[in-house]
Amino acid sequence: MRIVVVGIGKVGSTVAECLSKEGHEVTVIDQNPQVVEYISNHSDVYGVCGNGAALEVQLEAGVNKADLFISMTSLDELNILCCIMARKNGAQHVIARVRNPDYYRQMPYLQQELGLSMAVNPEMEVAHTISRTLRYSSANNLEVFAKGRLEMAEITLPDDSPLAGMQLCDIQSKLGLQLLVCAVDRGGEVIIPEGSFRLQAGDHINFTCPHEHMRQFFKKARLHDDSPRSVLLVGGGRIAFYLAKELLSMGMQVKIIEHKKATCEHLGEILPEATILCGDGTDHELLLEEGIARQDACVSLTGVDEENILVSMFAMQQHVKKVITKVSRPKLMDITRSLGLESVVSSRTVTSDRILRYVRAISNAHGSSVQRLYRLLGGNMEALEFRVGEHASFTNKTLQELQFKKGVLIAGIVRGGRLIHPQGSDVLLPGDLVTLVTTLPGVQDLGDVLVEGDAV
Repeated sequence: MRIVVVGIGKVGSTVAECLSKEGHEVTVIDQNPQVVEYISNHSDVYGVCGNGAALEVQLEAGVNKADLFISMTSLDELNILCCIMARKNGAQHVIARVRNPDYYRQMPYLQQELGLSMAVNPEMEVAHTISRTLRYSSANNLEVFAKGRLEMAEITLPDDSPLAGMQLCDIQSKLGLQLLVCAVDRGGEVIIPEGSFRLQAGDHINFTCPHEHMRQFFKKARLHDDSPRSVLLVGGGRIAFYLAKELLSMGMQVKIIEHKKATCEHLGEILPEATILCGDGTDHELLLEEGIARQDACVSLTGVDEENILVSMFAMQQHVKKVITKVSRPKLMDITRSLGLESVVSSRTVTSDRILRYVRAISNAHGSSVQRLYRLLGGNMEALEFRVGEHASFTNKTLQELQFKKGVLIAGIVRGGRLIHPQGSDVLLPGDLVTLVTTLPGVQDLGDVLVEGDAV
């Protein structure tokens, strides 16, 4: 596909690089010549320097021939204007980054009247991700598939877990639960395990489980299964606002520490049920005074990665059950686990996942389209959800008959609202929602994970 990306900041550059790696023809536009030169030299993209809303700049970037136009500047109004111009200039699909809550509430109208294909709100997406992860204290990350019927959690196996030393083929019978271990990260090596694989303490495992069985699993695995009742948010930006609204609606007690007085006053007005404190959230004495040790969860959301890491490390020292850290820079994300920080979120990753899912869906509009996409274990694997197309050639064959490529695992099938825990005798039918985990890059269709004879 021919794709044009406007606004090469933290999120925009990540989106452009991900799309380029997937083999798309990517052109970037930014007003900063140094930014354009850097990404052009370090990624396989073509750079144009200028105003992304200007007609001549868009035409130079080839918007008139673009399959997709994405505007990711820091200004919502500019993103919307860029998309309107791109649509008028011939772009087939347009995506705008819209962060202002007032604009985002109007998105159905804007999409219909202005022709936007999709709007993405990185801060809201991150808030949703954190809210899901807070459901279970021991989950490093949590994603939902099959319209909420199937959940995928990532945990770190503790030394005293009854799963340590257990073979995967024995887990279901010994726990009495439907459970499928999809991926294991052991010492940096990422594995899609077979039934004979034996778990070890310290393994980072991703597993799927029906929603109604997930809490039972945590209990039987001797892991904390409770949801927090009190949550401390350090940093009062947009993510904190969206997250606090979600947590308050779930009946949790929310306390926000923010150093800007004007922001505190604004949050106090729009979040009257939350406790808002004006102060330096990195000040250990302040955190102790505000009872960080009595909080069930701490989420560090300042605009500085290093501050977030330090706050989270202090929260761990105070034995807070659940600690979540927002980190933007990829190099810092790589070292967080070595510091003991297991739950890390990034607006870059969350936003690029959302856009990649959309791109793969429109690239394969007539096949088995991507419904959800989630990168796990540092991006080394992907969990995807597909809807089987009406004319798929591999339907009515058992999973045992189909020949899957190496590095593929079918994790769940939903048919007629019923979750099927996949066995070799199960078949795929048109309309099924299929969740799979794979190490294969750029999967756009279910047929991509089959050897050539079955994929035809």
